[in-house]
Amino acid sequence: MSENKDAVLLLGCPQVPVQTGIALYLLYALKKAGITPVIAGNRAARLLVEVSDPGRHYVGEVIDLDRCIAELAEKKRDFSYFFVFIHNDAGVSYAATVQALSSSPVIALIYGEHYKDIAAQIDFPCEKVAAKAVHNPTPLKKKIEEVLPWVVSNL
Repeated sequence: MSENKDAVLLLGCPQVPVQTGIALYLLYALKKAGITPVIAGNRAARLLVEVSDPGRHYVGEVIDLDRCIAELAEKKRDFSYFFVFIHNDAGVSYAATVQALSSSPVIALIYGEHYKDIAAQIDFPCEKVAAKAVHNPTPLKKKIEEVLPWVVSNL
């Protein structure tokens, strides 16, 4: 079903506390489904994830977000799926960029205080998973659990 499939988690600024917890949860869920997850993020986001999983049970490959985008633009690399963590305008821009550079599906994980306003800015094809999650990751986790079986079955 998911043989040789991979998914990249694009992490932006870790300003909203739930990002790291949800990223680790998604790493776990993807690995459990047989999908190789890759973290792409800015330095702070990468370090938070790496420090949170010192035994590397869930964290595998970790790359710089800008390097990831450059490799996509240069057609050096692509992924089966993109999970883009979005809590501000920059996240929307990253999602739009990867959607334009790859034919692979984009899942926009939208969270934070103003998640509805941010979700409304997205006018390009992607799967939106949105919840008001700032400190408590449970609302976003539940939304991901609703979508993930569909995502995995369509990889």
